[in-house]
Amino acid sequence: MTYEEFVSSLTQTAPPQEIPVLLKALWYDANHDWEAAHNIAQDREGTKLYDRLHAYLHRVEGDTWNAGYWYRRAGADVFKGSLKEEWEFLVKSLL
Repeated sequence: MTYEEFVSSLTQTAPPQEIPVLLKALWYDANHDWEAAHNIAQDREGTKLYDRLHAYLHRVEGDTWNAGYWYRRAGADVFKGSLKEEWEFLVKSLL
């Protein structure tokens, strides 16, 4: 799947079944279902990619302190761009 195909899938009523679970979380986030995305991030805490997603989601929530905690757990720098730029970065890195 390309980035453009993933973005096009955002108009569907559910995420594509064939995509990895972390991309499903970002699909849910883009469709304003933070809770579903967060549940996925929490499912495998301690796994760097899940912790990285968790950091982004707490940044979306506006909880920068908690986001910082999850960035540190993921071994990642705090993202300096916009939320939209971070979402795009994460999607592209997972495709």
